[in-house]
Amino acid sequence: MLLAGIPPDNFAFPAALKAASGLNDLTLGKQLHCCVVKSGYQDFAVSVANSLVHFYGKCGEVGDAMKVFDRIPERDQVSWNSAISALCQFGEWGLALEVFRCMLEECAEPPGSFTLVSLALVCSNVGSRREGLRLGKEVHGYSLRAGEVMRFTNNALMAMYAKLGCLAYSRALFEQLQNMDIVSWNTMLSSYSQSSRFEEALALFREMVVKGLKPDGISISSVLPACSHLEMLEIGKQIHAYALRNDDLFTNSFVSSALVDMYCNCRKVESGYRVFVGTSDRRIGIWNAMIAGFTQNEFDEDALRLFIEMLTYGELYPNPTTVASVLPACVRCPSFFQKEGIHGYISKSGFADDRFVQNALMDMYSRVGKLDVSKKILEGMDARDLVSWNTMIAGYALNGYHSDALLALSEMQRAREGNVVHYNSSGDEKVSCRPNSVTLMASLPSCATLAALAKGKEIHAYAIRNALASDVAVGSALVDMYAKCGCLNLSRRVFDAIPKRNIITWNVLIMAYGIHGCGEEALMLLRNMVSKGGDSNVRPNDVTFIAVFAGCSHSGMVSEGLDLFHRMKADFNVEPTPDHYACIVDLLGRAGRLDEAHELIGTMPARIDKTGAWSSLLGACRIHKNVKLGEIAAENLIRLEPNVASHYVLLSNIYAAVGLWNEAMDVRKKMKALGVRKEPGCSWIELHDKVHNFTAGDMSHPQSPQLHELLEDLSHRMRKEGYLPDTSCVLHNLNEEEKEYLLCGHSEKLAIAFGILNTPPGTTIRVAKNLRVCNDCHEAAKYISKIVSREIILRDLKRFHHFRDGSCSCGDYW
Repeated sequence: MLLAGIPPDNFAFPAALKAASGLNDLTLGKQLHCCVVKSGYQDFAVSVANSLVHFYGKCGEVGDAMKVFDRIPERDQVSWNSAISALCQFGEWGLALEVFRCMLEECAEPPGSFTLVSLALVCSNVGSRREGLRLGKEVHGYSLRAGEVMRFTNNALMAMYAKLGCLAYSRALFEQLQNMDIVSWNTMLSSYSQSSRFEEALALFREMVVKGLKPDGISISSVLPACSHLEMLEIGKQIHAYALRNDDLFTNSFVSSALVDMYCNCRKVESGYRVFVGTSDRRIGIWNAMIAGFTQNEFDEDALRLFIEMLTYGELYPNPTTVASVLPACVRCPSFFQKEGIHGYISKSGFADDRFVQNALMDMYSRVGKLDVSKKILEGMDARDLVSWNTMIAGYALNGYHSDALLALSEMQRAREGNVVHYNSSGDEKVSCRPNSVTLMASLPSCATLAALAKGKEIHAYAIRNALASDVAVGSALVDMYAKCGCLNLSRRVFDAIPKRNIITWNVLIMAYGIHGCGEEALMLLRNMVSKGGDSNVRPNDVTFIAVFAGCSHSGMVSEGLDLFHRMKADFNVEPTPDHYACIVDLLGRAGRLDEAHELIGTMPARIDKTGAWSSLLGACRIHKNVKLGEIAAENLIRLEPNVASHYVLLSNIYAAVGLWNEAMDVRKKMKALGVRKEPGCSWIELHDKVHNFTAGDMSHPQSPQLHELLEDLSHRMRKEGYLPDTSCVLHNLNEEEKEYLLCGHSEKLAIAFGILNTPPGTTIRVAKNLRVCNDCHEAAKYISKIVSREIILRDLKRFHHFRDGSCSCGDYW
């Protein structure tokens, strides 16, 4: 046209600019802009100026788009719509809203359907959810008053309400539509999927098919995540078959990515990989889905191989999602030695400030034990979202820093309650820090370990207020927390209230009864699980039997435990593992049947690791003071694990218990020569949301003088009741008086004294210890419970002891 000497006019320029927008060719568009200026159409033809605003917005030059917009002398409705649309594309929500307000004042024409579509998008993202909902309702109200009931306007309003958490409003709008098109159905489908309402998404998809609508790529990629999260593999396969029968769907990259994700979530990684290999047009989404699928199923070498293939042979460049997906594989894969080396690659690639990558890096450093680096990344983040906090809390718990985990939870809550608002790097997207089910699952194990019942109850209350208590994962963690805090009745009540229990829930409660010495109840639970009255599709696994055997062992139910052990393969198709053999050796050894326990170890298949079984036998020899078998067990253990201190300590304790002081001293000297150190005994107790720790002979606590004074007074009162110190628990060659003095300073006694001193009369005292409670402290706790009229709940390494009125729940069988 230009070569022919025909000057473009206000019809030609918009068409050419639209083509440049479609090609995303900024240079070509700028050349056209020069032609527009030279031809004089910029200031006199509003259609041309509008096309320029649209072009610059599409090409990412929002600043230039607004410059052109500001110079339009007489703006029409399209001018305003183009400017608002351009601002929305780049998340300038506040500015888009301001431009709309100016439109209301300056534009002679009222806002139309296209304006309302952009405004619905603004309301979905501007400010808080409450503010967005208020503005969204105003937009909706305006559309009703103005009679703007176009289908695409209602579709935009449906998407807006869904994003603002009002799915009921979205569904109501959907039901009111007279002529629903495929976009309306897809909007509702994706809304359900993105809001984790997967059952409703599948129901809507069925309804859509029944009514004769043909699903497109968006329909399929919206419903497949529902199959993925619900692990409905068969339905997912049916949808896959439908896609195969429709070439346009099978070649759709979004559908392929969703299929890969669905198969990998259903643990059918090979099927997912076949979809990946069979996809000719592999975009970044399907690479990310396959790498993430390998990683989440712990096919770590495959994930790294695919990542390297993408870097080496692919034409695509990794994005932050790719890197965040491959990082867990880097941590776990033994072939990947330089774990931190990936951090250098991330920094060079410019992804170090991406929040999702930062979260993945925090997780990586937590898993390799470098919590200081994780914390440094957290503190340096522009915006800490919920995943950031959850990762830090879980990292502390994973590495045994349980107090720090609860402190991080408190810090997270203070930030939220103190209206500390975090924004992303663009400064416009608010980041939610409201604890969710993952937060609670990460925090509750720390409450359980620390026996922090008050904090655990606080978390439980939060779960109830926010409708999270019925979640099976949260419910299982609550069952575990209450059990490990000594509240078996509350643990059972939470279990009974969970609407749909899984194998983890059952195992947690069975183990709870086991460690509390309630073997009969543990066996009854197993029977309930496998009976028709139990939860459907829940079958016992290897962990279930470990829990039941623990209950039998602590309750002296030897015949019942042995019978179940011999039947587990035939009746439940569970192959005995090293842990099961260790439990049965403990069951026999605790009952004094040491020779049988030793014989059982001899019958174990050669391929099975015997470390746990020998350890159980050595512990039983310590209880029953059997030197001969103790030496055999210790010899085997030291050969298998020469650097584990407990093996040496138990053997030394056996020698000391029978007066073989020279042999005990030789074992201690050998430990010192090898550099093997014994773990110091430690007891702790929670008071007013703070955990107080004590070690043997501890004088560092501010109340130490009062504690030792109280223990001395209790010692005099116990002697009057008939208490005699068991000095055999002092494993040093000292005189009796010195031994009695050392017994008085044991960590569990200090913790019990702290509880008596700092809680009202009648309050239950809950103490936890990292090692097995000694015989003397066990006997003393019985007398103390009677003298002070308190229930004392003591959790040691193996089990719970409930002391009340001078007796213990274990019946002295422990």
